[in-house]
Amino acid sequence: MLDLRPVGFILGLLTIVLGLAMLFPMVLDLVDANPNWQAFAVSAALCIALGGSVSLATANFDFAQMTVRQAFLLTTATWVVLPFFGAIPFILGAPDVGLTDAYFEAVSGVTTTGSTVFSGLDNLPRGVNLWRGILQWLGGLGIVIVALIFLPVMRVGGMQFFRAEGFDTLGKVLPRAIDISRGLVVAYIVLTLACAATYALLGMDGFAAVVHALTTVSTGGFSSTDQSFAAFVGPAEYAAVVFMILAALPFVRFIQLANGDPLALWRDVQVRAFLRWMGYACLAIFIWRAVVIGDSFAPNVRETLFNVVSHTTGTGYTSTDVTTWGGFSFAILFIFGLIGGCTASTGCSVKVFRYLVLKEALWAEFRRLLRPSIVTAPRLDGRPIERDVIDSVMAFTVLFFLTLGVTAVLLSLTGLTTQTAVTAAWTSVANIGPAYGPEVTATGSMEAFPMAAKWIMILAMTLGRLELLAVFVLFSARFWRD
Repeated sequence: MLDLRPVGFILGLLTIVLGLAMLFPMVLDLVDANPNWQAFAVSAALCIALGGSVSLATANFDFAQMTVRQAFLLTTATWVVLPFFGAIPFILGAPDVGLTDAYFEAVSGVTTTGSTVFSGLDNLPRGVNLWRGILQWLGGLGIVIVALIFLPVMRVGGMQFFRAEGFDTLGKVLPRAIDISRGLVVAYIVLTLACAATYALLGMDGFAAVVHALTTVSTGGFSSTDQSFAAFVGPAEYAAVVFMILAALPFVRFIQLANGDPLALWRDVQVRAFLRWMGYACLAIFIWRAVVIGDSFAPNVRETLFNVVSHTTGTGYTSTDVTTWGGFSFAILFIFGLIGGCTASTGCSVKVFRYLVLKEALWAEFRRLLRPSIVTAPRLDGRPIERDVIDSVMAFTVLFFLTLGVTAVLLSLTGLTTQTAVTAAWTSVANIGPAYGPEVTATGSMEAFPMAAKWIMILAMTLGRLELLAVFVLFSARFWRD
C-alpha cells in the first residue's frame, strides 16, 4: 500500500507556511485599520493548526526515502489542497465571495495563471491584493522547485533530459531537495527585491511596487488595480519586460552565474531560442502596426514589446487592448502564448525546450528519409537526445493540444461564445492569464462566466501548471498498485 505519510507531512508543513504568509496581509490591513484583518487572522490560525496537526501525525517516516509515486501524489495534492486554504480569506472577508470564485482566484494565483473573477481591485483592502500577489509568488517559487527536483525524476514531458544538470537524485526525491531549494529561493528573492526596487524608483508607490514585483517575478500577472499595467505607462513597462524575461529563464542558470560562470545563460540553447523567437514576434507585430494600422513609433515599440513578452512568458499583464491590433497581431500573441518560457523557470505553457526537441527530432527524420543509409541521432545543445525523451515530449505535446481542444469544447457547452471559450481554454491550459470575448469584462474579469465554466478552468489551470501527465497518471489503476 502506498505510504501517505511523506505526502501528509510535507503538505502539513506547506500549509503552515501558507498560514504564516497570511500574517503579512493581516498586519497590512491592521495598520490600515481595516477590519478585514480578522479574516486573515482566522485563516492563518486555521492553516497553522491544521497543518501542524497533520505534520505531527505523519512525522514518523524516513524523510530520505520518499519514492517517485509519492512525488507524483505530493505534486498534485499541493496544487489542489493549498489553494483551498488560500481561498479562505476571500470567503471570510473581502471580497466576500462564494467557494467557486474564491477557489478559482486562489488556483489562478498558485498556478500563476493570473485570470481573475474579482473586479473593483482598486477598492479592495490592500491586504487582499497583497495576498493575491503572495499566492502567485509562492506558486512561482514552488513550480521552479518542482521542475528541477520532481519532474526530472518523474520523467514527465521529457524533463528527464535535465537529470544531467547535476540534480540527479537517483530515484530518491528528497536527499538533495533542500540543497537545491536553498539556491533557488535565494535567486528568487534577490530577483523579487530588485524588481520591487526598480518599480519604486520608476514611480510606483511602495505597495504597488511590492505587489507587482511579486506577480512579475512569478510571471503571474495579478495586479492591484483594474487597469493592470495601463496604470503605469512609461519606463515601468520596460522594467517589467526585463524582469518578465528574467523570470522566464532557467533559474538554475542564475545559480551558476552566482557561482562564477558569466556565460551560463548565453550557453543555454533554450535562452537563445527564447530571446530570438520573441524578437521575431515583436518585429512582425511592430511592422504590421506601423504599416497597416499606422500606429506611431514610440507607443508601438513600447506596447508591442510589453504585450509580446507578457503573453509569451504567461505573465498576462495588459497595457492596452491588443484586439485592436488586427487579426495578424492577435494570432501571433495567441501562438506565442502556446510557446511559453524556458524549462525550470516560472514561465508557463509547452516551453521552449520541447519545441526545440521536436524540431531536432523532425530534422533528424527528414535527414533519414533523404539518406536512409546514414545514422542520424538528434542532438540538442551538443547532447544526444535519448529516444525516451523524444517520446515523452511528443506525448506531452499531443496531450497538451488535445486538452486544449477538449477544454474549449467543454467551455463552449457552458454557453460561452466561441471566441471566449477558445481564449479561456488557451489562457487556462497554458496558464497565460487574459481571455478575450463578450463575457469578459472591460477590466479582464471573468466573474460573469457560468459556474461550470469556472470549474472547468480550475481543472485546466491545475493540469496545465503540473504538466498534465503528472496529474493524469493518478487516474491510472496501475499507479495505486504495489
